[in-house]
Amino acid sequence: MFLGSKRGAERFLVVGLGNPGLQYEKTRHNAGFEALDLFSQDFNIELSKHRFDAVFGEGKIGDSRVIAAKPQTYMNLSGKAVAALSRFYKIPVNRIIIISDDISLPVGNIRIRRKGSAGGHNGLKDIFELMGTEEITRIKIGVGGMEEKSGDLVKHVLGKIPAEKAEIYENAKHSAAKAAADIIKNGVDHAMNEFSK
Repeated sequence: MFLGSKRGAERFLVVGLGNPGLQYEKTRHNAGFEALDLFSQDFNIELSKHRFDAVFGEGKIGDSRVIAAKPQTYMNLSGKAVAALSRFYKIPVNRIIIISDDISLPVGNIRIRRKGSAGGHNGLKDIFELMGTEEITRIKIGVGGMEEKSGDLVKHVLGKIPAEKAEIYENAKHSAAKAAADIIKNGVDHAMNEFSK
């Protein structure tokens, strides 16, 4: 597996999860897409390439080369794009960063994990299955759970954040974008200390 001969040769893959299409914009499930857009803007990465079942672009953070991508397969098949991009660019799993929504976290919270189960998130589940490991760094953006346990989960994740929580939600997406950059520059442990509060 390609590991690079020196730090300057390292490549990272940062993936924001979501569903393509106007009907899914601003929904809870598209938190990863929106954070990835912010990340790309911060580092002038133009998401203009259409290949590997993804929209993606290339840029640099410090000495590291970065591929920023949004899978276009719909959430449940996100692993196709991650596997194809990581294979083509020879990026090992320890340099893949996934940004996704999380209904177990309150709106406005983010959490960084270097491994663990998908926790019921079908996009993460597909990625872990196709990559053959759960040891992939992920940044989770809290979108809040359902108040009614008997409610419709699909309707919930495809719904929008209430207006009264819009500001803290926006801040969380910006924090997730900054956390991804911090992982690349300073490592997962540093980012966990800085952002998982």
